[in-house]
Amino acid sequence: MTVIGQYSKRKIRVRNQSFFRRLARQWQLALMSVPIFLYVLLFNYFPMWGWRNAFLDYSSKKLVARGITPYIGWDNFKWLFSRQDFLLSIRNTLAMSIINLVFGTVSAILLAVLLNEVRQRTFKRTVQTVTYLPHFLSMVIIVAMAQNIFASNGPINDLLGLVGIKPVFWLGEGKHFWWLVGIINVWKEVGWGTIIYISAMTAIDPALYEAAAIDGAGRFQKIMHVTLPGIKSTFVILLIMNIGHLMEAGFEIQYLLGNGLTAEYSRTIDVFVLEYGTSQMDFGVATAAGIFKSVVAIILLIGANFISKRLGEETLV
Repeated sequence: MTVIGQYSKRKIRVRNQSFFRRLARQWQLALMSVPIFLYVLLFNYFPMWGWRNAFLDYSSKKLVARGITPYIGWDNFKWLFSRQDFLLSIRNTLAMSIINLVFGTVSAILLAVLLNEVRQRTFKRTVQTVTYLPHFLSMVIIVAMAQNIFASNGPINDLLGLVGIKPVFWLGEGKHFWWLVGIINVWKEVGWGTIIYISAMTAIDPALYEAAAIDGAGRFQKIMHVTLPGIKSTFVILLIMNIGHLMEAGFEIQYLLGNGLTAEYSRTIDVFVLEYGTSQMDFGVATAAGIFKSVVAIILLIGANFISKRLGEETLV
């Protein structure tokens, strides 16, 4: 064995020893993490045993009734990508996820910056409370409110009529569906996302604002050169995590708000899985679609983390 090889082996052994020593010194923290570890193992990793269904044939109801599920390899995946409705569900999922990501991030940062500039504490706390309360409402309630607001005879069309614009069939035209989902998600989650950015802003050293004021910077210049750079690391970490969820545009809002007229734009991968897994009892196809979504999400997360690391920004790992 070469000297370099011996050195590398010794370095790895020392690193492992130091890890176990730290673990032994912090056994209380390790013990506290056991329930979380068991939770993740039980609800996140143990269900992966069901991935084997993606390689079995559930389309023959007679064979399934007799307890026979033939192994068919990658046929379910091949069938998925030959279906136009599945390809449309991928398009819809990505489109709505990107809209939610852009609108949600921009609106949360903008609201956080505006609230950070408010000096009246009562007004600031009132706005914060009002904006994050919708986060705690059920999506069923949110969608019911949206259906009333965007109905043909709803208040939105009434306002459009006052300015001479013809009423819009918001809930029956597919071209509006993605943007409605984006608006609803922003209204529901903007306050909750703002809390994170406001917390990051409180960690900015006040001396930086004082130094900027001495240099003659106004409020807008302080925002551009102190506040936004101060929350950049938080923004990057949240962006990486959100990119990992690009394949999860949602299920409830699309399922509840969608209808036959907008199915071409409202069907996401999760809705597709429900239709084939529950309605048609084809568990192989539904599992294959779920595996595809998970694998793409992992690739996006790792890719975003790698790019951030290469650019010298904050990373998850």
